[in-house]
Parts: sequence; structure tokens; C-alpha cells
Amino acid sequence: MNQQNRKTEIKTSNPKRRLAQVSRWLHIYLSMVSFAIVLFFSVTGLTLNHADALQGKTETTEIKGKLEEAWVNNPDTNQVQKLKIAEYFRNQHQVKGAVADLRIDETQVSIAYKGPGYEAVAFIDRANGVYELTQTRTGWVGFLNDLHKGRDTGRPWLWVIDISAILMTLISLTGLVLLLFIKKKRLSGLLILVVGTVLVFLFYRIWGQ
Repeated sequence: MNQQNRKTEIKTSNPKRRLAQVSRWLHIYLSMVSFAIVLFFSVTGLTLNHADALQGKTETTEIKGKLEEAWVNNPDTNQVQKLKIAEYFRNQHQVKGAVADLRIDETQVSIAYKGPGYEAVAFIDRANGVYELTQTRTGWVGFLNDLHKGRDTGRPWLWVIDISAILMTLISLTGLVLLLFIKKKRLSGLLILVVGTVLVFLFYRIWGQ
């Protein structure tokens, strides 16, 4: 009985066996954790690659109005009420996205909001507070494509993209490690890996430029 326990202990303490077990565990559970992420970036990779065909109809709306003259009608540009202007459009016209640009010149204030699949730009006359607001929406496909690119999505989503890249890298590497432990399929698997890599490179060299 002691001899059997000793043999089991030797087997489980084998570094190669331990590496295989850890790789298998990581590959399975990382694949499950990142399933939705991998699926999302796979599908949006297709929609992004065929954006012209799948983009759909872009919707543009134009609105005219007037805000408080005192917010903009001041010779000192430092006294222009930037925060009140930004919040006014959010509350009055349900503008979305982060403020991407705000410019002030002698006669006009312009403010732009941007988010995934969305853009809003307002031009305000400093003399009387009259403005023109244009909102552009690119639909669900445009929204998803911008998420894929990390365009106008904010820092938290950029963290999601970084984490997704790390997870997919780990899944690929642990899958390769597992292949190396399968003697019957190790050689054929590595050959397919090399052939696939060479084909991707050739496709790029021949048609990618």
C-alpha cells in the first residue's frame, strides 16, 4: 500500500505531468470564461471586414434651439459655461457619449460628443445662444464595430479589450502545450500549425498589399 502511494506521489509530482494538468485546467476554464468574448470578437471581425455591406442605414437628425445667452455671450472665453452647455444637451436632447471636443472662438462655441456608433455635434452662436445640433447614429452594426475597435468607448472598455487579448493568448498557448503531450497527434498538429502560419503569411504578402 505504501509502495502504491509512493508511485502515485511520484507521478503527480512529475513536472511534465503537472504542466499538462495545469494547461488542461487553464485551457478548459479560460475557454469557458472567455467564450462570450471570443464569440463577440469573432462575429464583429466579420461585420467589420464587410462594413460597407452590413453597415445598414445611417440615421441623422438635426435640431435647432436656443440656450441661455449668458452661458456663451461673454467677451472673456474663460467665462463660457462649458459644464452647463455640456449638461444642457444631455438633459434637453438626450445626447450620449463623452465630450470629445469643445472649441470656443470669437463668434461660436462648438461641442462634440462621441460614443460607439454615435456622434453629436452642436454649433452655438455666442451672440444670442442659438444652436444647431446634429446627431448621427450608425445602427447596431456600427455600434458593435466601434466596440471591436475600441473607438470612442472609454477606458473601461479598453481594459476589456486588453483582458480579452490576454485570455485569447493564454487559450492559444495552453492549447499548444496540450498538443505537445499528445504523442499520436503531436507531429501532425505541429505540421498543421506551421502550414497555417505560412499560408497566412503568403496571403498577406500576395494579396494584403
